[in-house]
Amino acid sequence: MYTGKTERPCCLCDDPSVHARIDLPPRAVQLLKHSDPIAWRDIVGEVSIYFCEDDWETVRELVLETGMSPLSRCNVARASFDLREDFEALLNETRAEPDQRPIEREFRERGEAALSDPAAASEQELVEARVVRWALEDLADEA
Repeated sequence: MYTGKTERPCCLCDDPSVHARIDLPPRAVQLLKHSDPIAWRDIVGEVSIYFCEDDWETVRELVLETGMSPLSRCNVARASFDLREDFEALLNETRAEPDQRPIEREFRERGEAALSDPAAASEQELVEARVVRWALEDLADEA
């Protein structure tokens, strides 16, 4: 049985017909709606949020034209991500906290590449790059 990431409905309206996806680093989960119970440090790999066609147009305009992040309106329950296996309870041992810096560095580099040459980047890459940049900046302010 596969228990990993699966495509989810639109994170804004729960529409099952998905038009676009944005990938985020694990720490960005904290900025999503209803994220308090999520142990973001246990997320393995990226977090994906999906949008239906109507909401994608709104998100695109919000990010590219208005300069605002949609993350606070996106429901974390509709995000797709993998959690590391929890053997701590079974083995009665505490494991080291995973280092999320490499994946954040990868997201930063990919975003900077898209933003440095907007003509060569797709609209979706530009939206993702800006949202990731804003999320990491917001989270750096909180640290």
